[in-house]
Amino acid sequence: MPNKNFILASGSPRRQQFFKDFGIPFTICVKEVNEVYPPHLQAHEITTYLAELKASVFTDLNENDVVITSDTLVWHQNKALGKPKDTTEAFAMLQALANNTHQVITSVCFKTLAKTETIYEVTEVTFGALTPEMINYYIKNYNPLDKAGAYGIQEWIGEVGIVKINGSYTNVVGLPVSRVYQFIHENYL
Repeated sequence: MPNKNFILASGSPRRQQFFKDFGIPFTICVKEVNEVYPPHLQAHEITTYLAELKASVFTDLNENDVVITSDTLVWHQNKALGKPKDTTEAFAMLQALANNTHQVITSVCFKTLAKTETIYEVTEVTFGALTPEMINYYIKNYNPLDKAGAYGIQEWIGEVGIVKINGSYTNVVGLPVSRVYQFIHENYL
């Protein structure tokens, strides 16, 4: 394996587990960034901007360092749904997603001393009917506040509510694993 120092700049336990599963040694280094984007950006432009913003704070890289940052959002009816601020907003998001199709978009940025490259993945997800009781049960028993769109596909609400998915399942969890793994192998290993 080439002498690369992979740095995952993500506090997400789901992303960290995916990287552990890769079998590639990495370290975790999360730097706080004010995740604000220009209002004219749409869909993948938002996630790409935020992933690159998160990478931009790594200014003291060594020659062998590869910083990997990412951002995921739910794009529904031409609106970005990030992480809800509270349970009321989580309820509203899930209610809006019921009986509708939305997109989950994840951008992943790879930064070295020499260059910065970003890839993104889009997955379409369709929810069936979600009753208020179902939504309240999910909010009470799970943590929708740390997830874009207020849900985790791998959790109860995904199991009982999602009727169709078109694209990468792991992208909806928070990282397009196949694309990221392929990109790392083609460019760094």
